[in-house]
Amino acid sequence: MMTNTEGLYPAIEPYDTGELLVGDGHRVYWEVSGNPDGKPVVFLHGGPGSGTSPWQRRFFDPDAYRIVLLDQRGCGRSTPSASEPDADLRHVTTAHLIADLELLRKNLGIPRWQVFGGSWGSALALAYAQAHPEVVTELVLRGIFTLRRAELEWFYEGGAAALFPDLWERFIAPIPVLERSRLIEAYHRRLFDPDPAVHVPAAIAWSTWEAATVTLRPDPEQIAAMSDPRRATAFARIENHFFVHGGWWDEGQLIAGVDAIRHIPAVIVQGRHDVATPMMTAWDLHRAWPESEFVVVDDAGHAATEPGISAALRAATDRFRAEA
Repeated sequence: MMTNTEGLYPAIEPYDTGELLVGDGHRVYWEVSGNPDGKPVVFLHGGPGSGTSPWQRRFFDPDAYRIVLLDQRGCGRSTPSASEPDADLRHVTTAHLIADLELLRKNLGIPRWQVFGGSWGSALALAYAQAHPEVVTELVLRGIFTLRRAELEWFYEGGAAALFPDLWERFIAPIPVLERSRLIEAYHRRLFDPDPAVHVPAAIAWSTWEAATVTLRPDPEQIAAMSDPRRATAFARIENHFFVHGGWWDEGQLIAGVDAIRHIPAVIVQGRHDVATPMMTAWDLHRAWPESEFVVVDDAGHAATEPGISAALRAATDRFRAEA
């Protein structure tokens, strides 16, 4: 992936790693880097199902922050992987991920921490903060996504096809014409078919549609990375699983629930030309939560790798690094 490194902190390695036994047969990979005595922050990756990457440590001043990254259940270095033919995602839900975060926080001896999340990570950050507002010092959110029906229909049921008709044809290709009125459900049947001849092509089509549309300019390396069968299968299965269930939330729940977190300092960073999670959701969140700082990056799409987005995110973590 063509990761923008200009303006981010230098690359660092973790000083501690481990696997957290979270129950239900799942082990969650975690790592800590930066300053062991620094301000704690937890990075919540997107997808759901994408996993973390080393460059994501670089949004945080390593002298000031104790930086916690984890791969959510079923993806990245966590086990079992959702890419296995017989993957069982019954115990991969929002409630499970929130419980995992709390278990990890307590195991690491962290009383309170900053929560940083983009895309799906912003949804999980909002849900976690609303469930446990007493342990969140600040929120840094990017590319706001709350799994409302309109958001899912825009990107996965045909809205975004108006901007990317050529790429949309590739996305719908695995689905017979008679099933295209409910694409998320049609993909669900194929992604969870145990036959690799069925689920792998569906997973690659699903994952590359997203990879091809999240940046303002195409990123061939990112598209190629998301074409890897194992990575694409875990990503597409987990993502689709959450979408079919609407995150296990009531419609609009994350925005309606902002009263619980209104007191928490927050920065919302949104690309003006974000196709995957259009600005309508970030705007709705900010209108419900005017106390939050709202930063619009006019020359960016969805990805945290885009220069304007990464600069705004670093500015937010720099602003909060000295606060208790």
